[in-house]
Amino acid sequence: MKFPKIQTLKEIAQIINCNFVGDAHFPVHGMNEIHVVEPGDIVFVDHPKYYDKALQSAATIILINKEVQCPEGKALLISDDPFRDFNILTKHFRPFHVSNSAISDSAKIGSGSIIQPNCFIGHNVHIGKNCLIHSNVSIYDNTVIGDNVIIHAGTILGADAFYYKKRTEGFDQLLSGGRVIIEDNVGIGALCTIDKGVTGDTTIGEGTKIDNQVHVGHDTIIGKKCLIASQTGIAGCVIIEDEVTLWGQVGTTSGITIGAKAVVMGQTGVTKSIEGGKSYFGTPIEESREKLKQLANVKRIPEILEKLKQNDK
Repeated sequence: MKFPKIQTLKEIAQIINCNFVGDAHFPVHGMNEIHVVEPGDIVFVDHPKYYDKALQSAATIILINKEVQCPEGKALLISDDPFRDFNILTKHFRPFHVSNSAISDSAKIGSGSIIQPNCFIGHNVHIGKNCLIHSNVSIYDNTVIGDNVIIHAGTILGADAFYYKKRTEGFDQLLSGGRVIIEDNVGIGALCTIDKGVTGDTTIGEGTKIDNQVHVGHDTIIGKKCLIASQTGIAGCVIIEDEVTLWGQVGTTSGITIGAKAVVMGQTGVTKSIEGGKSYFGTPIEESREKLKQLANVKRIPEILEKLKQNDK
């Protein structure tokens, strides 16, 4: 998430009321999670296990809960609770704005696009040309939709990320300030849910087709010309490359990559990153030919046991 204008390190420290290490005029362009940070971004870290990863990341401002040696060319924000202060920054730079109409005055809808009754279109939404948005679709603030997109009834674009920190009093939500991006010629079925990024974008690539009742988690990037069948659940921060097929009831863990032109058969649990150009099946996931051979061999166990009994006799 980029700020509307470049901030200084001192200005950010004043917003969250914390100390800093570095030049007071050090430029701050935005804030992001560690997997999408760029120079000029703030990244937060609150556990020693991840200090080095954050300090050596592309981020040049590290919001951290301990004063450590600052890498050259970077700056530190020293906070007793980086998670809390990251939320404060999200609220400050991307606050929630109440809507008072079904279609916000700030929404931009391209020529030839049709919005069926009972849809909600939030602030700063951009919808391209010749789109068809069926009834009861909710499109949250800042969503961007390309041309020739079809979205079926009941789908929700831009709900919050499922991202929590466990505290003694309960779960504390990491606020979502990102967006959903739907590229040209995408088809999205009924009752799908596509969550916005925490600070970045959840992206559905050009020409991808999504069946009914599919969930896509925060910050996931789906490539071009993918096919995703019904009741598939895709976790956050997943990269699905071009022309991947996911059949019904596939589930994934977070932070993995599915290679281009991979085919994942129904009811498979994608528990790790997988190479493209192959077919996969089962939980834990394996190449489908190998998995089906294993299942065939399992069926032969009674026969093998009987043969062993006969040999013993």
